[in-house]
Amino acid sequence: MALTIVQPGVGGVGTPYNVDYLIVAGGGGGGPSGGGGSGGGGAGGLLSGTTTLSTGNVYTVVVGAGGAGGTGGGSPVNNGSNGSNSSITNRLSTFTALGGGGGGGNSAGGLIAGSSGGSGGGGGGGYPNTDSASGGSGTSGQGFIGGSGYQNNGATARRTGGGGGGAGAVGVNGTASDVSTQVGGNGGAGVASSITGSSVSYAGGGGGGAQSDGGTSTGGTGGSSVGGTGATNTTNATNGTANRGGGGGGGGHSAQTVGIGGSGIVILSIPTVNYTGTTTGSPTVTTSGSNTIVSFTSSGSYTA
Repeated sequence: MALTIVQPGVGGVGTPYNVDYLIVAGGGGGGPSGGGGSGGGGAGGLLSGTTTLSTGNVYTVVVGAGGAGGTGGGSPVNNGSNGSNSSITNRLSTFTALGGGGGGGNSAGGLIAGSSGGSGGGGGGGYPNTDSASGGSGTSGQGFIGGSGYQNNGATARRTGGGGGGAGAVGVNGTASDVSTQVGGNGGAGVASSITGSSVSYAGGGGGGAQSDGGTSTGGTGGSSVGGTGATNTTNATNGTANRGGGGGGGGHSAQTVGIGGSGIVILSIPTVNYTGTTTGSPTVTTSGSNTIVSFTSSGSYTA
């Protein structure tokens, strides 16, 4: 995907040069514990490609934080919070990756869908219905839809959340029955990037939580080992990976801890011959072959 965030020759800027970029937003938080299995958080939106910078222009970088886990159980209930956006901006334009959607919760009134975002949060598993709650939608070119949550009210209640969507694949639906292990949906796969010189996965969805009043329950796994794992009757959810945009794991039964979303990152791969060394915000600067790699894990700027 081509990204043009500067118009060479406007306002006295100098000679343009090409750079590679990766923009990852913060992942969404998992849905709450308390009333049943909740949805995993959606991964932060991911954008990558090649763009043109012009000497003398200042490019402002914003790195989004991960979203908080949901609160409440039964009723009322709040979905996990969406992650915050990450962006690159100059005085002419802005290009933005959207924060991941929060995981859906559970309510005495029924199931609650995951929130939309860069990738969508997984749907929650609630009661008293035998039904499914949809995952939140993703954003075209940035991420995918979350999986559906599920509730089966047979001899004993089984509730599972859907996995959050990832930048590379949809979240998996939660499953529930009266006779088998209850499994929260796995988070959608992330995307591997070699912009730093080695392959690293980003933006995997969080696994859905699982709760069973009898039998066993298993939380969904995070996408590409970047999203968090969902909670169960007895285990806590885990967080999305920091500076990789993973979604947080969904909540389980009782007071199990809910996963928060992982923060985002912005990376520029700049030909070393063009690199100016003028930055703010304390990015990490490394080299790979003939390029200088500038990795922002907090907000700052680069002057071309």
